[in-house]
Amino acid sequence: MTNPLKPIHVIGGGLAGSEAAWQIARAGVPVLLHEMRGVPGVKTDAHHTDGLAELVCSNSFRSDDWEHNAVGLLHAEMRALDSIIMSCGDAHQVPAGGALAVDRDGFSQAVTAKLEAHPLITIFREEIAGLPPEADETNGWDNVIVATGPLTSPALADAILKATGEESLSFFDAIAPIVHAETIDFDIAWRQSRYDKEGPGGDAAAYVNCPMDKAQYEAFIDALLNGPKAEFKEWENVPYFDGCLPIEVMAERGRETLRHGPMKPVGLTNPRDPQVKAYAIVQLRQDNALGTLFNIVGFQTKLKHGAQADVFRMIPGLQDAQFARLGGLHRNTFLNSPKLLDRQLRLKAMPRLRFAGQVTGVEGYVESAAMGLLTGRLAAAERLGKPLEAPPVHTAMGALVEHITGGHLEGPGGISKFQPMNINYGLLPPLEAPKIDEAGVKIPLKERGRAKKRLMSLRALEALKLWRDAA
Repeated sequence: MTNPLKPIHVIGGGLAGSEAAWQIARAGVPVLLHEMRGVPGVKTDAHHTDGLAELVCSNSFRSDDWEHNAVGLLHAEMRALDSIIMSCGDAHQVPAGGALAVDRDGFSQAVTAKLEAHPLITIFREEIAGLPPEADETNGWDNVIVATGPLTSPALADAILKATGEESLSFFDAIAPIVHAETIDFDIAWRQSRYDKEGPGGDAAAYVNCPMDKAQYEAFIDALLNGPKAEFKEWENVPYFDGCLPIEVMAERGRETLRHGPMKPVGLTNPRDPQVKAYAIVQLRQDNALGTLFNIVGFQTKLKHGAQADVFRMIPGLQDAQFARLGGLHRNTFLNSPKLLDRQLRLKAMPRLRFAGQVTGVEGYVESAAMGLLTGRLAAAERLGKPLEAPPVHTAMGALVEHITGGHLEGPGGISKFQPMNINYGLLPPLEAPKIDEAGVKIPLKERGRAKKRLMSLRALEALKLWRDAA
């Protein structure tokens, strides 16, 4: 029997597109999945096969601990929503301690096989050059998911730019590390804006300040200069701009350069010792509307991730810092999503188009797949005439949507500071750390952070279950 519903089109057969197609088909709606890999003469700079959901970098989906790790929580939410990425990942996992790592070839082959076998999924090996065709009453192009990832084809990227009126889609990210606010030591750090100058919001204490004496500064510069640096892939060809130089590149220009740049100590007074001027000061600025995350101002870096935490914990006040994300400089392609997308992840200027995956402003395999899962469900619900809201912000998936569509803060002059983000507990509405456990036993102070994460995870899974069952 022919399905009377018009199909939904999904462009891109990576993790997000594969997950979206699966969710649409599981809802009983036909889906046409378009993937340009496999077309003779068409390839990307990063892929090596034409398999769907190919893992182009690591084979790890990171921590699988749902109680105490935000990405593990996202795993659990996706499993609860019948994720093809999680089921195939579980079926092809390889030993990796507490992480979920997979056999990359077996995983991709399994996803490809399941999608090819589903009766409501048709896979086309073709490139969609430019915007999707205009919709009519039968062709289904009125409901499209674009899941083309960080290597979106130039023709499609240019078409998206014209449709949105944006000046740029492909960015060379210069990203500073982001710290969980609750791990900043305010016995050392203090809040103050330079010269007590009030910002647009009237706050004269918008920054967190971490002071250094000369010996601490010199040791920090040595660590920056000697730390291992990430090398760019040949195809990334990442340029440097004076406005976003990696901090170690600035240090290479002279040991005093940072004291006259992002670490300048002028206009700031340590309230604990106002007569002693710091030799250098590191500033942190609030990074999200919840006030749970702060970025280290001007500290974009190409230090390898393994070295970053050690180096940046040399900063007084950040010795116990926990990082929501580490810094980096790399090629990426993503939308200015808070401006361009609604909470259905539709393009405001062209609502027939939804976006999923890394192009929306999430980072990581699991986060990309989660946005594919969500757009698949939203698109299918729209086709079925049963509109669906995004999950609540207390869930990991809902927190990612909130980040994508408006959880960031604007920078000076209203300039967007939106940057891609991995899932982390700092994106979820906070809870007070519990002092006693379920049995009424006092929780040791050092264990309360873990106990709080577990409560946030339990809250998230309960909220997700209610959202799923009400759909």
